[in-house]
Amino acid sequence: MSDLFDYARAQRAEKNAPLAVRMRPRTLDEFVGQDEIVGRGRLLRRSIEADRLSSIILWGPPGVGKTTLANVIANSTQRHFTTLNAVTSGIADLRKVVEEAKERLGMYNQRTVLFVDEIHRWNRAQQDALLPHVENNTVVLIGATTENPFFSLVGPLLSRSRVFRLQPLTDDQVKLLVRRALTDPERGYGDRSILLDEGALEHIVYVSGGDARSALNALELAVDTTEPDAGGVVRVSLEVAQESIQKRAVRYDKGGDEHYDTISAFIKSVRGSDPDAALYWMAKMIHAGEDPRFILRRMMILASEDIGLADPNALVVVASAAQAFEWVGMPEGTYFLSEACLYLATAPKSNSAGAVWAALSHVETHGTGPVPPYLRDKSGTFGGTTRERYQETMGDMGQYKYPHDFPGGWVEQTYLPLDMEPPGWYQPKEIGYEREIQRIMAGRRKPDRK
Repeated sequence: MSDLFDYARAQRAEKNAPLAVRMRPRTLDEFVGQDEIVGRGRLLRRSIEADRLSSIILWGPPGVGKTTLANVIANSTQRHFTTLNAVTSGIADLRKVVEEAKERLGMYNQRTVLFVDEIHRWNRAQQDALLPHVENNTVVLIGATTENPFFSLVGPLLSRSRVFRLQPLTDDQVKLLVRRALTDPERGYGDRSILLDEGALEHIVYVSGGDARSALNALELAVDTTEPDAGGVVRVSLEVAQESIQKRAVRYDKGGDEHYDTISAFIKSVRGSDPDAALYWMAKMIHAGEDPRFILRRMMILASEDIGLADPNALVVVASAAQAFEWVGMPEGTYFLSEACLYLATAPKSNSAGAVWAALSHVETHGTGPVPPYLRDKSGTFGGTTRERYQETMGDMGQYKYPHDFPGGWVEQTYLPLDMEPPGWYQPKEIGYEREIQRIMAGRRKPDRK
């Protein structure tokens, strides 16, 4: 009797589930997208169809089919399928699953597939607890994560699993899923008269940003909150669609892969002198709630690393923008971020300030030479020894040439250790202010010097 009640509850739960859950594909033929992974002839598809699946990690943004693919595998395998959510489950839950898997294997020779949703939420100890059971094949793991598994999962677990990266769905693929939901009489709205304006469909697809769940949730909200007309038709107009999905979701995790990918795109766009692209990636970060101070710090680094003396004011502008932001805050502080971003993106570029790394490398490799005698301090004491006594011991310290005593404030003089050849680490470029620096330095070279 309890089985009958359980079945009835399951049926009601399925009927009352959100549209996105009801419309999840049940077979590989119904699955939409990810052809590089589950297209005909692909490795993962062959493994699923042959029921020879080994442990895998499904990595991708929300709404691209990770959980759906796990459900397809559950419907395709003869193995027992069980699910844990890393947010709500811990080691105790894992131990229970493992014990049941061992018992099932011993009594019925049936193996177990364990799906761990949001597996990146498990800490190292929890992941380590899973490791031996994956290694000895007590369970076959399917892990789903929105974060880069090469950062969020322990190495031994990764080495025993194959990582598959899922991509955002295309607009056409999202449209296909929305239209399927409108026409499916069993799980969707096929038994109702619903008219979805083309403009409304385009808006839902665009704002969903490749996230099928977001698109279906928006469709469900639009349909369920719209009264049918006199003929019983529910018409979803563009205005209704705009209310149902007002803001495009931004895939961005401040501690994850999207964070690093986006700041990388921003830096490369500024370095590449594309102000529109730089503003686009910065807008994405601001919209997603990134700390503006983080953006300003990265711009400070870029001002020296990629612009340097080609425009010495670059660092001044960013530093001023950072100070102004501290005084004003958001949202008006967005102007300071924009001004700094546009200044850097349009400034001449030079990476010559990176010459310091060559100097550091030389010091680390060769050590440091003695300071030339005429550059040494001639006042005070050294370790209790007077300068005069030091000079008697070390000999004549030579004559230092004071540059301001010479025309132009410059005089030929060796400032490196006396046995070191000039390395030429700093090479100003023929761009921006560095063109002037190059001219000045060229005028100071002797004819026999390069």
